[in-house]
Amino acid sequence: MNFNESVEYIHSLLAFGIKPGLERISMLLEMLDNPQDKLQFVHIAGTNGKGSTSTMISNMLIAEGYKTGLFTSPYVIDFCERIQINGENVSKNIFAGCVTEVREKIEELNKKDIIITEFEAITVSAFLCFVKTGCEYVVLEVGLGGRFDATNVIKNPKAVVITSISLDHIAILGDTIEKIAFEKCGIIKENVPVITSANQQDDALMVIKETCENKNCDLIITNPKSVEILDDSILGTVFVYNNNVYKTKLTGNHQIENTVNAIQCAKVLNLSENAIAQGIENTRMIARMEVIGDNPLIIRDGGHNEGCAEALYNFLAKYNVKNINMLIGLMADKDVEGYVSKIAPLCKSCVTVTPSNPRALDSEKLKTIAEKYCKNTKSINNPQDGYKYILSNTKKDETILVCGSFYLMSDIFGE
Repeated sequence: MNFNESVEYIHSLLAFGIKPGLERISMLLEMLDNPQDKLQFVHIAGTNGKGSTSTMISNMLIAEGYKTGLFTSPYVIDFCERIQINGENVSKNIFAGCVTEVREKIEELNKKDIIITEFEAITVSAFLCFVKTGCEYVVLEVGLGGRFDATNVIKNPKAVVITSISLDHIAILGDTIEKIAFEKCGIIKENVPVITSANQQDDALMVIKETCENKNCDLIITNPKSVEILDDSILGTVFVYNNNVYKTKLTGNHQIENTVNAIQCAKVLNLSENAIAQGIENTRMIARMEVIGDNPLIIRDGGHNEGCAEALYNFLAKYNVKNINMLIGLMADKDVEGYVSKIAPLCKSCVTVTPSNPRALDSEKLKTIAEKYCKNTKSINNPQDGYKYILSNTKKDETILVCGSFYLMSDIFGE
């Protein structure tokens, strides 16, 4: 298969839905000689902040001189963003070759009525890509939950980071913070160092502590409140932590928490202070409160739950962003009301759209929710049409905010 055929094949597996469990992926990996056993991992779980934390740790490892793989999801612009080697998207030829190899084994399993899901196929393909390109370390972001997530097939990571936990995927992970934290903590292995933040909700922190105690793990609880901010603008932050000065292009108070977690993980991995600082400064996150235009100010932010909404709200308030025209699209299985009720009241207008994903909430249904909080709300089903509309109806001294699902970001800004 070529690259386009490989992506089409991966997407075709969406029809099988989300099926948590490790039995199927373990069978598939065994047929491929268990490539994951040839790699060293840092494993990242949590509700919010996984992508930023993973990318920073990856950049720190790269700065230290390690050939480093990064596995994240979803992608924003290019499918190959999900699998990176030394900060660059995996080559389309390598990806296509790995997917072709994986497909052969999947079809053998299909004959035995063992069905591999989309995320399982991507995860296995990523492991193959990392081995074939000679990666020494892989920073591995959990897809959904942790305990039964396909990435949890790995055995002994060098470190585990649990980022901020909030209500998300409640139909699958549970309807309380404790239940969700339990699922996230499923990636914690015996005697593996664990890093998390003192900013965790008390119920989540309790579960993390109990899990680490039961598994004899060293638990490092970072303290973002000890950070001293030297300079702060919508374009980035300079701060002091543990007597070291760091510069980051990432903005928002939540990114301080993510950065401090990444720093402590790097300490566990014995990375140099120079590599840590360089890795932080080199990190840029697509569609994480990212400013992409001026006159008008254009901000894009991928996020879909109440925690993301809280972070975005704080960001907009902190930098006194005004006259906001919002374009929003969300998945139906997210906490839509919680997200919209936080952000929509800040906006002078709102356009709802339907991202191109089977789980997307219809724009008309989203409009019904959004107009409770922003009266000037309009539904335009197609995301690109919605973006064109909001561009043409925003003055130069106003702000465009594109927010919600990462699938929406791909619809508007993708190739």
